Amino acid sequence: MKRITAIALFTVANLVTVGSVLAQDPVEATVPFAFTVGTKLLPSGTYTISSQVGSAEEILLIQNRSQGIAVFAPAHADLRKSKHGELVFHKYGDQYFLSEILCTSCNLNMELPTSKVETRAQLQKASLHGVDQVLVALK
Repeated sequence: MKRITAIALFTVANLVTVGSVLAQDPVEATVPFAFTVGTKLLPSGTYTISSQVGSAEEILLIQNRSQGIAVFAPAHADLRKSKHGELVFHKYGDQYFLSEILCTSCNLNMELPTSKVETRAQLQKASLHGVDQVLVALK
C-alpha cells in the first residue's frame, strides 16, 4: 500500500511540475561566428532559442538541430526593449559571448549572467580596450 501511495504521489508531482513549465515561442537567428554560452563554445550556424519558464527560474534552450547541439542556460528578464529582434553579444578580442536575447514581439527579453570564462576574457581585454557589442538579427 505504501508503494502504491508513493507511486501516486510521484506521478502527481511530475504532472504538477510539467504543468508549471511554460514554453514560449522560439526565435531563430543565424550567427556567423563561434560564440560562448556559459562554458560551452558553440560553432557558427542557425540557432533556435526558447525559454522554459519554471516556478523559480528561467532556462533558455539554445539549439542547432542541423549540428545536433542543445545547450541549457540560466537567464533572467531583461528590461531593455528592441524594435527589431536581436541577439546581443559581448566581444573580447576574437571571443564572442551571448549576453542578451531581445525580442519584444515574442515576449522573450532575456539576459544571461556573465560566466567565469567571460569574466576572464573581460579582464584580459580591459587592460587593452573596452567592451565591444555585436548585434545579430533574429528571423
